Amino acid sequence: MRFLPTSIHGVIDYLWGLSLFASPWVLGFGDVPAAKWVAVVFGVSAILYSMFTAYEFGVLRILPMSLHLILDGMAGALLAASPFLLGFSDQVYLPHLLFGLFSVVASLVTRMEVPLATGHREPV
Repeated sequence: MRFLPTSIHGVIDYLWGLSLFASPWVLGFGDVPAAKWVAVVFGVSAILYSMFTAYEFGVLRILPMSLHLILDGMAGALLAASPFLLGFSDQVYLPHLLFGLFSVVASLVTRMEVPLATGHREPV
């Protein structure tokens, strides 16, 4: 059931990316190198591919929304699993798990159709 408009998803993308990027220092795990760098890389990556997405908040609008949502889902699953895959779950795991699961859920509930005003429209 896809009910979240792409315009709201776009706002969430940038807020999510910035929040994830800042999370090592805000949440106090900046001294755990693997955890810190995973958060920074995933946060920056999300912002970058959002800038290239063909939706209301895209800058270059090259990446189809359907591919953006696939990236959100795959990246979210990897982010959620990263503490366990990379061995830092004994120090910190909850931020990565929650940010990752949020991304997976967002990928599943966001509409794939972008309004015509953005200059790009995909079928559902």
